[in-house]
Amino acid sequence: MVGVPVTDQNRALAFYVDGLGFEKRVDVVASDGARWIEVALPGDETTIALVPARAGTTAGIETGIRLVVDTLHDEAAESVRTVRAELQARGIDADPKVVHLPGVPPMFSIRDPDGNVLRVIARHRPA
Repeated sequence: MVGVPVTDQNRALAFYVDGLGFEKRVDVVASDGARWIEVALPGDETTIALVPARAGTTAGIETGIRLVVDTLHDEAAESVRTVRAELQARGIDADPKVVHLPGVPPMFSIRDPDGNVLRVIARHRPA
């Protein structure tokens, strides 16, 4: 599980579920009124906890999260460009170009409504 600090849990939940296609796995309110939300990609065990931003966990961070696009080696750049275009069409804040450096899988960054950065990257498959 990875925690991502957000300023509005409802807005973040909509972004991850409606925008990125994640599933809501947990959404509970504790007796003290605190809300715990976890989302995950369908079929994945790793979840993202959408935690309220507080002192020490401000929103707008580099999350370190990598979302992997499974491709064939010679189709990696085109597959990642297609995913970027699809996300942009859904209103997701995505980099204007896919970065593709020699020896590194093609990738680009997306940002959630709080400016938290996630990277979309092709699965590295040597030729």
